[in-house]
Amino acid sequence: MHQVWITRYGPPEVLALREAATPQPATGEVLIKVAAAGVNFADIMARLGLYPDAPKPPCVVGYEVAGEVAAVGPSVAEFKTGDKVIALTRFGGYASHVSVRKEQVFALPPGLELAQGAALPVTYLTAYQLLVAMGRLREGETVLVHSAAGGVGLSALNLATIIGARVIGVASAAKHDFLRQRGVHGLIDSRATDMVDRVKQLTNGRGVDLVLDARGGRSWRESYDCLSPTGRLAMFGLATAVGGGRWVGTVRALFGVPWLRFNPLRLMNDNRGVFGVNLGHLWDQHAMIRGWMEQLLAWQAQGKITPVLDRSFPFAEAPAAHRHIEGRGNIGKVLLVP
Repeated sequence: MHQVWITRYGPPEVLALREAATPQPATGEVLIKVAAAGVNFADIMARLGLYPDAPKPPCVVGYEVAGEVAAVGPSVAEFKTGDKVIALTRFGGYASHVSVRKEQVFALPPGLELAQGAALPVTYLTAYQLLVAMGRLREGETVLVHSAAGGVGLSALNLATIIGARVIGVASAAKHDFLRQRGVHGLIDSRATDMVDRVKQLTNGRGVDLVLDARGGRSWRESYDCLSPTGRLAMFGLATAVGGGRWVGTVRALFGVPWLRFNPLRLMNDNRGVFGVNLGHLWDQHAMIRGWMEQLLAWQAQGKITPVLDRSFPFAEAPAAHRHIEGRGNIGKVLLVP
């Protein structure tokens, strides 16, 4: 089989295509012939050595795939050879074949292309956890979404529309027309230096009910200041650590974290909430994740969810795929195809 390996920490060029023996599914596992694998920002962080959960190089990363069942192990009755499926893979997804626990595999809904299936699990599950499970976003509320044209951002916009909430999106000016066409109510340039003032202008001085912020550092301070009374700040990444070298970027991002602002007394007095999301740390919560995924697939079957695909890259061009995301050039999901 083919695999894309992170050979060492470093720039996109450290990604290399290698051959390996095709695995055999163990008891309770499903072997999938991969048609497409999703690329996430966590993969970029892993390549740079900034993602502590990732295995140490040399390694194969990747959290999600779609494809056909190639074989099933003992004790698997839910799937058979030839079934089209979506799967969550806690690493190992950058491969032409991957064997995963049956609890992590879902039937591909009718009418959904395999490429769209590979674009759905991580970003939509993250968005669901952020907006529904923990953010408790309700109809009529307003959510501020950073990196609104990225994978999680567009998934969050999709779910906010289902809920009936208003969205203020933060993105580069070149992506504003696209976001406007998808129903974003207010738009802010990601380079703006007066973020809080602009949010207050767009909300008649009230602020927003929920902020989704994967940037981290100083951005969390500004996001917190954008909240209305009873508002919630959801933190789910540290993208500002990318750039300037492995340690320089991390120190810069951590230095900007508003540690004093997130203390219990301040939160009580402000009537605000702060929470964090790391989907990878819910890996053993199979019933919870399946419940979320089944709701997402039900919405998809009703025509309410349509993953946005940006570009697909062959495995051999994995460095270009990482470079595309790292340069914030994508609108929607980036995929790797064997």
